[in-house]
Amino acid sequence: MTKIVEVAAAILLRDGPAGTEYLLACRPEGKVYAGYWEFPGGKVEPGESMRQALVRELQEELGITIDCAWPWLSRTHTYPHASVRLKFFRVTSWHGEIKPIEHSGLEWTRIGDAASVAPVLPANGPILRALELPPLYALTNAEQNGIDAELARLAGALARGLRLIQIRDKTLIPAQRLQLARGAMALASDYDDACVLVNDDEDLARAVGAHGVHLSSGHLMRTAQRPSFERVAASCHTAEDLAQAAALGLDFALLSPVLPTASHPESSGIGWDDFSRLIERAPLPVFALGGMRPEMLETARLNGAHGIALMRGWR
Repeated sequence: MTKIVEVAAAILLRDGPAGTEYLLACRPEGKVYAGYWEFPGGKVEPGESMRQALVRELQEELGITIDCAWPWLSRTHTYPHASVRLKFFRVTSWHGEIKPIEHSGLEWTRIGDAASVAPVLPANGPILRALELPPLYALTNAEQNGIDAELARLAGALARGLRLIQIRDKTLIPAQRLQLARGAMALASDYDDACVLVNDDEDLARAVGAHGVHLSSGHLMRTAQRPSFERVAASCHTAEDLAQAAALGLDFALLSPVLPTASHPESSGIGWDDFSRLIERAPLPVFALGGMRPEMLETARLNGAHGIALMRGWR
């Protein structure tokens, strides 16, 4: 069996004039893949944790000390010279001036734009698309609130920055669900970066021109090939669910229930420790669902989540 080299990689993020930007660094002459661009980082040394390796590598490569880093995705890639498993961290705060101590160049690029440098190491390419996902995923609740009230809630949330939405409400009669989906798409059309997914109904998603579908866990496990939409996500409850979502190449997943919910107060949820353990090596972004509130976003990120998903708590 080929030995896998463990690598800690940093996605440094800063506020730019047109939005959040990430940093790519160019590998210098004399190294494997010289001239390729990558996220800074390096091999985990014996006795080091992933985070310890990240701190050391950024001090050595860029001359900075990390203040805040959130664990994120883990991706395995086989190069001709080695197989590597990269643990990516989103680094949002540091002190010291960034310098290309061990790189031949540095480049900041706005999230959502094509990388302004090339070539990018193959293991890093899929990360660029995952970075585009917002931190909040809103699930509609028209079954409880009513369609008109839910569309009004959605209009206000979009105006305040909400950009990722799931049309849930699976118990509505088809005509009502169609009305809700059409209304949501009409509201989202005013925002170029808004993304609307329909839960478990590909026909409805295509009928309203939705950006994608969201698979229930049952649908996920019966699916052999990724549906042909721009964005595809899935609800997961187990390690097997997460593995299937990854095998299908889905864009992101929900893992639930993390905490007790209003609809299932008798369930204690899996808790943050098991949530973190289950997604530790997930290669796709995972949102925490179940008992979430907006103020829990930082806790979710510290436990490896991309963000949080809410049905009742978004405004």
